[in-house]
Order: sequence, then C-alpha cells, then structure tokens
Amino acid sequence: MTVLVTGGAGYIGSHTCLELLNDGQDVLVLDNYSNSSAESLTRVKALSGKSLTFVRGDIRDRALLDTLFQQYRIDSVVHFAGLKAVGESTEQPLAYFDNNVAGSLTLLQAMQEAKVFRFVFSSSATVYGDPATVPILESFPLSVTNPYGRTKLMVEDMCRDLAASDARWQIALLRYFNPVGAHPSGTIGEQPNGIPNNLVPYITQVAIGQRAFLSVFGDDYDTADGTGVRDYLHVVDLAQGHLKALSKIQTQPGCVAYSLGTGQGYSVLDMITAFEKASGQKIPYQVAPRRPGDIACCYADPSFAAQELGWRTTKGLDEMMADSWRWQSQNPNGYGK
Repeated sequence: MTVLVTGGAGYIGSHTCLELLNDGQDVLVLDNYSNSSAESLTRVKALSGKSLTFVRGDIRDRALLDTLFQQYRIDSVVHFAGLKAVGESTEQPLAYFDNNVAGSLTLLQAMQEAKVFRFVFSSSATVYGDPATVPILESFPLSVTNPYGRTKLMVEDMCRDLAASDARWQIALLRYFNPVGAHPSGTIGEQPNGIPNNLVPYITQVAIGQRAFLSVFGDDYDTADGTGVRDYLHVVDLAQGHLKALSKIQTQPGCVAYSLGTGQGYSVLDMITAFEKASGQKIPYQVAPRRPGDIACCYADPSFAAQELGWRTTKGLDEMMADSWRWQSQNPNGYGK
C-alpha cells in the first residue's frame, strides 16, 4: 500500500519522505512546487537508495486527486501542503483560506469518496493562541492570533467533525512547535522562497552573507531577555513523529491531537548564541518592532506524544544549529533555485 504525501517536496515533507522510504513504505508525492523544489526529492531518493512516485499538482484540483486515488493503492495520507507564514497570512488571509482550508476540504472529500480514511495532518502550535501558561498541554483551550493559525484550527475542526460523523476515520493532528535543522548529511534542508519568515534560515543566510543582519522582532516581551521564546525541534525528529503517528492510527479510530516539541523554550537571543557557537560565525542583529500575531512564549509538554506514540526528540540545540549551518554552508543557493 502507498502513503500519499501532499507537499512532500517541501522542508518537513522531504525529510518525512526520506524517513518513510527508509522504513520501507511506498511513497507518492503530490506537490505544486509553490514553496519547494524538485531537487529535494532527487536528493531524498539518493539518500535512501529508493524510488518514489511524484505528481506535480495542487490539492485543490479535485479531478487530479480522484485520478490519483483511482490509479494508486493509497492506504493513508500525510498532509503537509499549505501556506505557512504567520506574517504573510495577516496580509493575504484569503490566499491562506483558499489554499489551506479549501485545499484540505477538497482533499478530505476526495479521500472520503475513495474510502481512504487514514489521515495525518500537519497542524501547528499556533492553534493554542497565546496560552495562559506554559508548557502547553493538548487539553488547553484552542484559539488563534493570526489567519495562518485560524486555517490550521479550521482544518482540525473539520477533522474532528469528520471523525464524529463516521467511525472509519483514523486521524492524527500533529501540532508542530518550531522545526529547525536539516538532515545530518547536509543534503536536504530548508530553502525558503525570498526573505525567510522563520528565524533559523534567516540566521544562516546572515552567516553566509546573503543578509546584512538579523531583525529581532521585539525585545520587550515578558521573557528572561525580552525576546520571544519558542520550542525548537530538529526536523528529523519531527519527521519521525509522522511515522509514529501513521503507525498509531492503524489501530486507533477517531481524531487525536499530539503536540510535537522538545518541552524546552529558547529565546531569539539564545538561538543566536547557539548558532554562533556551532558555526563560528558572528550574527549581527538589530531590534525591530514586534510582528503582528506573535506571542511572547510558547513551548510544549511533549509527554502525551511520548506516552501514546512512543515519540521523543533525540537531537538537542547544538545539533540543530550544527546541521542548519552544514546545510546552508554546503548549499548557499539552496537547491539551486
């Protein structure tokens, strides 16, 4: 049987495809390359020594989805495809609702028609909004502070309603905290289009001279050093979480959410210091105003994922930074785009 991976050429998707192939799974990737590159999958195949099937297309294309479900023996879907920048979502909310919500709706409709009911959804810790306390438990109230988070919460709600309507659905909602790093080989990693929206790719671009300095958005938060605190986890650990979730839903009906994080919060200044230590590069930075939709502090309590999925992070901050630097220094132009 085949796992359909939407957005499989992207940052987290490509690392997950590699883990799936290494696990002996048959992988079908659907991606429109809006924020990814064909080269990533070429490298995934080289790293694994195995092949996968690729189709270029959009999750909003119902006819294409129907064809894929008819043509391949798809057993489950891992759904990454979506727009993902918090700041951009506040400027272009309709694009986010169209791609993330309408696209997910079309995908779920096609799955239901094809009687494929196993679904792992790439959600986000943004569904916890601005939490009253940390660490964050899955049982915390759900709310959002930006349109990106709202799209994730809306798809989660769809999944919960689907599972309540039909006991055949087996759904895992994976609420990521902040994925960073790259494959230890330095062969695949994060290549954002244009100006990076995430902290670590921006730091690495400053380190190789592509950017003059890092903007630190806000130094007046209620945190130890005034900068925002987040839970950063290695992308390889995160990818392995998807394999654990796929295994779990084989025997678990319904819809269950899991927070995937380390349980440790690091500030922006902590991250700069750790990168400088790992790379030997100095990172100049300037403080800038807060970004709309950002919150002060966000980190996970990962004990539920450990208990239910048998998943734990294995890679610490030094490894995250070293792998980020290896990827960027070996691939100054990313995948050559």
